[in-house]
Amino acid sequence: MIRAYELTKRYGDTTVVQDLDFTVRPGTVTGFLGPNGAGKSTTMRMLLGLDAPTRGRSTISGHAYATHSAPLTEVGALLEARSVHPGRTAFHHLMSLAHTHGIPRSRVEHVLDLAGLTAVAGKRVKGFSLGMGQRLGIAAALLGDPAVLILDEPVNGLDPEGVLWMRNLLRSLAAQGRTVLVSSHLMSEMALTADHLVIIGRGRLLADTTVADFIATAGGASVRVRTPQAPALHGLLQGPGIDITGPTGTEPGELEVRGADAAHIGRIAAAHAIPLYELTPRTASLEQAFMDLTQESVEYRITAPETTGAPA
Repeated sequence: MIRAYELTKRYGDTTVVQDLDFTVRPGTVTGFLGPNGAGKSTTMRMLLGLDAPTRGRSTISGHAYATHSAPLTEVGALLEARSVHPGRTAFHHLMSLAHTHGIPRSRVEHVLDLAGLTAVAGKRVKGFSLGMGQRLGIAAALLGDPAVLILDEPVNGLDPEGVLWMRNLLRSLAAQGRTVLVSSHLMSEMALTADHLVIIGRGRLLADTTVADFIATAGGASVRVRTPQAPALHGLLQGPGIDITGPTGTEPGELEVRGADAAHIGRIAAAHAIPLYELTPRTASLEQAFMDLTQESVEYRITAPETTGAPA
């Protein structure tokens, strides 16, 4: 388990992370999300003892990272995959890490195979592609068979097959009861991989919730209804916390209902003998929910260029 208690980091007058409180529990993949400059990497560095917090503290498996006697066997981390001596081979890089913790050669060979690097184990790292470097970083993080994984943008540079491999790997690690914290800017991948989300913006906690609850709440889940008796159903569904759009002039039989699920709407319609032509739950994507939540926390906002017509 990973715990952060009022974690704060300042550089001079600039506050990068402020009062972060969150828990990353075992048995789940927790996505750590936020816009560029939100403080994700700084937070991960503080969790791993690479940066000292200005205030607050963090623990991994109940202890500060620096107090772990054999960190590789307790915490696997990937923060910068390319921080490897370019003249070393993949095999010798992992062996050098293994020697510091008494990890056998058989484990090195196992993680090389797991990461799909056996065929290039004798190749110098300077010749690796970005994706191969990421796989080597993952192999290093898994080397000590740790109970906790902290991974910063692990799918960066991976091809589609590599992304699928990473998704299945993360979910299998969580299924084994491990604690997995992973940052990513790929919302579509997080929607398929993560169970829980910790979202920050400008160094502050914005959300700490399950993926499903976040999408339903921040993303504005709704139900599309088509019926020849739309005005009547509109009146019957009205109530506290329920927002109904329609019927409109262009689609007189269509309603968009927020705050009530399809089952509730169906029961109300059946009780009053109102026929339904369509009853479709509609859920916003994780990407849209994330954009809605973090729109005020974006450090650099991109403005779409004005359209000036077709070139001559």
